[in-house]
Amino acid sequence: MLHTPHQSPKTATVPAQRSPLGDQPGPWHSEAVCRRDEAGLFFAPSKEPTAARLSREQAAKRVCAGCPVLAECREHALLLPEPYGVWGGLTAAERRVVLARRRRRETAAEKVTAAPVERIA
Repeated sequence: MLHTPHQSPKTATVPAQRSPLGDQPGPWHSEAVCRRDEAGLFFAPSKEPTAARLSREQAAKRVCAGCPVLAECREHALLLPEPYGVWGGLTAAERRVVLARRRRRETAAEKVTAAPVERIA
């Protein structure tokens, strides 16, 4: 994590390319509920205790639950993929699980389409 001289090392910082949705262009971003919230709710501070992390993530997910662009945000985070924070109501760990499941489904689908078809005479 990068820290400025005026910032406590325990404060979360978000790299420029992973900034809160408030400054990103795009039609769905303008409707995101999280534009009104602090990035600290969606991104973990360094060395955050487990209980605090779980509480913060649940609070972020509550914000996401009422968001009209939850699906678009989630898909954005899965396609990039976003390595940090709560996006589309999912934590980074939850997104890794979703991506692993997608890869398994795609692999299984490829095997089915690649299998030779037997003809009955």
